[in-house]
Amino acid sequence: MSDLDTVEAVAPAAAEFDPDRPRGFRGTLTVLGERFRGGDLGVAPVVAGLIVIWTVMQSLNPIFLSSTNLVNLAIECVPVGIIALGVMFMLLVGQIDLSVGSISGLSAAVTAVLFVDQGLSPWLAVAGAVLLACLIGWLYAQVFNRLGVPSFVITLAGLLGFLGVQLWMLGAKGSINLPFDSGLVTFAQLQFVPPWLSYALVAAGAVALFASGYARASARRSAGLPATSTQALLLRSAVLLVGLGAAVWYLNRDRGVGWMFVLFLGLVLVTHYVLSRTKYGKSLYAVGGNVEAARRAGINVKAIYASAFMLCTTLAAIGGVLAAARLAAANQSSGGGDVNLNAIAAAVIGGTSLFGGRGSAFAALLGIVVIQSISSGLTLLNLDSSYRFMVTGAVLLLAVALDSVARRSRASSGRA
Repeated sequence: MSDLDTVEAVAPAAAEFDPDRPRGFRGTLTVLGERFRGGDLGVAPVVAGLIVIWTVMQSLNPIFLSSTNLVNLAIECVPVGIIALGVMFMLLVGQIDLSVGSISGLSAAVTAVLFVDQGLSPWLAVAGAVLLACLIGWLYAQVFNRLGVPSFVITLAGLLGFLGVQLWMLGAKGSINLPFDSGLVTFAQLQFVPPWLSYALVAAGAVALFASGYARASARRSAGLPATSTQALLLRSAVLLVGLGAAVWYLNRDRGVGWMFVLFLGLVLVTHYVLSRTKYGKSLYAVGGNVEAARRAGINVKAIYASAFMLCTTLAAIGGVLAAARLAAANQSSGGGDVNLNAIAAAVIGGTSLFGGRGSAFAALLGIVVIQSISSGLTLLNLDSSYRFMVTGAVLLLAVALDSVARRSRASSGRA
């Protein structure tokens, strides 16, 4: 048995994301039915909830699904969505990071100080902020692995401590404006993908999906294993091509697809590949599902925990820098307010389990779209933030309840 097979044996949850398990059209329906009966709902509840939210918001205000509002919604999803992607790594290994908001705010402050006050290029300033966040994640991991302090306590201390560092760096003025003509600000506010290139990217994505699926199916057939049929692969790629093509066409009726949103999608796709197709990704699921079994299978558990901490803080830094660039300023409220809670809520609402071992990269994308849709819809209705907090809280509770019910269902069927 290979190392990858050993990891797969202790990471059954990772099979949820194996696109090659269905065998043709009838096999696809059979596998989906088995998963639903076993409590494995996947992203279906999130997609259904999103459809309901969009339907209700559109009925209350016809502007909600306009191309202009959807372009704004997509861009506004990015900063917190990237932070949620980092939170997803922590949840996968059964841990939590409560300091992502403070880390994002500190990174925004570091970028502004290095760029504006110290005169460095914006990209060197961003690199410095990201490296600092990565170092913070490494320090978290050392305290967790060597001293056994719970991640809840470590990151709660980080939330308070790094908020203080952020305020100290900004000083008495409390805010540093970023030049509007800098590449960082224009990237976040004004740069959109040309229409022809957006269609080309969609076509390339559909071709890449088919090519990767076909290559994996061929490898499985060569090994004497059942594989996804070519017809199913073609159908999957065609659905992606038509769906994304229609979405891009609609957004192009306004300003189009922002490059910042493309960056977010790229991070999601890379993360999805890592989680579903690499030994490292399967090790994350294994540690989150059963840490002792993962250790006995030869997985370096401490290294996995360290990588999760570092990825979480690094992505929090990227999200914080983009948020500052979007506002063209870093101030005392950067990373504050509901950033921390929305990032964690987005990962959970999107389908990442609080119990560890289950989730996907698309959880961050779907979760933040749900949260931002609620925010955008209620703003268009001229309702204050109190309603947004109440609705988001209800959706979060429902998501966790569904996860708990599904977990019990899997346990009763012998799959957990």
